[in-house]
Amino acid sequence: VLYMLCGAAVFSAIELPTEREAKERWEERLENFTRRHNLSRAELRHFLREYEEASVAGIRVDDIRPRWDFTGAFYFVGTVVSTIGFGMTTPATVGGKIFLIFYGLIGCAGTILFFNLFLERLITVIAYVMKSCHERQLRRKGVLPHNSRRGSGTSEVDSLAGWKPSVYYVMLILCVASLIISCCASAMYTPIEGWSYFDSLYFCFVAFSTIGFGDLVSSQNIKYESQGLYRFGNFVFILMGVCCIYSLFNVISIVIKQSINWILKKLDCRCCHRCQRKLFRSRRNVVMPGNVRSRRNISIETDVVNESDTDGRRLSGEMISMKDFLASNKVSLAIMQKQLSETANGYPRQMSCNSKQNGFSGGVGALAIMNNRLAETSVDR
Repeated sequence: VLYMLCGAAVFSAIELPTEREAKERWEERLENFTRRHNLSRAELRHFLREYEEASVAGIRVDDIRPRWDFTGAFYFVGTVVSTIGFGMTTPATVGGKIFLIFYGLIGCAGTILFFNLFLERLITVIAYVMKSCHERQLRRKGVLPHNSRRGSGTSEVDSLAGWKPSVYYVMLILCVASLIISCCASAMYTPIEGWSYFDSLYFCFVAFSTIGFGDLVSSQNIKYESQGLYRFGNFVFILMGVCCIYSLFNVISIVIKQSINWILKKLDCRCCHRCQRKLFRSRRNVVMPGNVRSRRNISIETDVVNESDTDGRRLSGEMISMKDFLASNKVSLAIMQKQLSETANGYPRQMSCNSKQNGFSGGVGALAIMNNRLAETSVDR
């Protein structure tokens, strides 16, 4: 909410003066037009409202392509399922609006699934390239034999499981890919649509990020030079751009989440250290009965270390026996033994039968994909 309030303040300060100037110019032109043609302002406003209704149906002053022929309808459903929604074409009939509700429900869900699969395949390709480069370096050093290649299928997928690219590398690759696609698409839009290069870049971001204001919309004129090739290029650029920007937004959300967690962890550590110092200063020389002392159970499954009298003596600086030391660190030793056993049996860890049977155990969506396949968010890390 704070981020939205700051954005609203900035945009209001930038755009509000221009809006007021445009309104003043329009009122002046409207007054001059009514005087010149001896029309009442009420009649003129009624005529303008009728034009607004016609504009909703797709009628414009300049000649534009038909909105509801097959190619126009295909462009429309593309903006629906991709959630871009430019708004230049909308259904005017009740049947079209009802069909849009059900069509968009399935289409948007399928498109989000496609974007998630695109992100998963991209991370898999990066992991494969990392693995191939590492094996090539080992072969050059003579550590790895030249004929040591794993087979395809499940063994190949398992061999890539331990290669988890950094979230920052994935973010860098997506940033470069999005920038290249946007620059190439802008170079195509500038001469064909007659926009400036900056306006073309602005359209690319608005379209690829599925914001879709509708102030600039490509492929709307009635005729273009090399029209078929241009419309195909427009479709390819929008498809590739939306995939890259969607994946980039998901990766940036992971970076933001890590940054917030790091800040909260730092603040929490400082507060905990202060509270612990005050607590143990007051408890240092206090003798408490055994039935009053609060004990907790130690659970290996939950990895929770429970406080006991041994912990109090150890933190207060008193000498404790080796038996008490091992008892108080039972969880840490158990976790270390578990990690050493997994490392000795081979990395990465194999999924248990329960996790294989439950398809939703690792989460759903792009965040679940990145939690399993990126180094900074992996549970195997």
